[in-house]
Amino acid sequence: MKRLVFACAVLLATSAAVRGQVGPYNPYASAEESPPPLSADGTIQWGVFYKSAKLQRAYERLWSLGACRGSNRAITVPVAENKLVIDRLPEAEFSGVVQATTGDRAGGIVAFAGDAASSSGHESLVAQLHPAGVTRLSVRGPVPAASLARGAVVRLRAQVDDTGRGTEPVKALEIVVPPADFVPDEVRSGRLETVVGTIQNVGRSTLVLKVDAGKIRRVTVEVADDVVVTVDAPRLDLVSAGDRIELKGRLWTGDGAMAGGTVFASDVIVTKRPVETLPPSPGPGTVGVR
Repeated sequence: MKRLVFACAVLLATSAAVRGQVGPYNPYASAEESPPPLSADGTIQWGVFYKSAKLQRAYERLWSLGACRGSNRAITVPVAENKLVIDRLPEAEFSGVVQATTGDRAGGIVAFAGDAASSSGHESLVAQLHPAGVTRLSVRGPVPAASLARGAVVRLRAQVDDTGRGTEPVKALEIVVPPADFVPDEVRSGRLETVVGTIQNVGRSTLVLKVDAGKIRRVTVEVADDVVVTVDAPRLDLVSAGDRIELKGRLWTGDGAMAGGTVFASDVIVTKRPVETLPPSPGPGTVGVR
């Protein structure tokens, strides 16, 4: 419990600063230090990490005031030594158990306890997702029914009538994030089909979905008491303490690193732990158990 509290404190205290680490104004930056998020071959590029965000902010302030134009070595040398080109660090693989998370796919961070067999040993590390949202994130496994909230996209099998109302309770569904150019199949009445839609409204035991194809654009389904909800999507908000994490990234353990080290993650796979019990009292806008 103490390790989890420590991880939460680290995340809350540093998340805003870390999200601002990659890409601040730097008039002395080379092309290597300010690359695009993705190279031509799809490689994730991080550019510069500033070991001390405070020093970098002070330097930028001096530059904006015209007090530093590259001639004062008392300023430029510490500034140069404050920069770490992340992409020069070697990539390695890590695994462990999630302790805490904050943020989202663009710049979010995950604290985790490393396995003995991984590159991290038993250290508590922090995985940093790329601020441009290009880290390849996969979250898979069971989640509580209370995770079904407005705005989520779900995939399920259902048969509906001419009004778009389901004829049987739904016993299983999946939270997904379709690609930007995804167009769902139209929903036809009287047939058992795959329905992909965005949750518009949530009742105690019903879901109203918006479907962006065909004549039936509004689908209302009843959710079974023992519904099985899974996720297969890059949803950092559905990652919880106790989940398994495997990742590939570049580890930094020097000045400015969080916990035992910061892993600048290119690939993150989270496997959800089994859902033991559902929340006894879901809040408004979530599906519960009747």
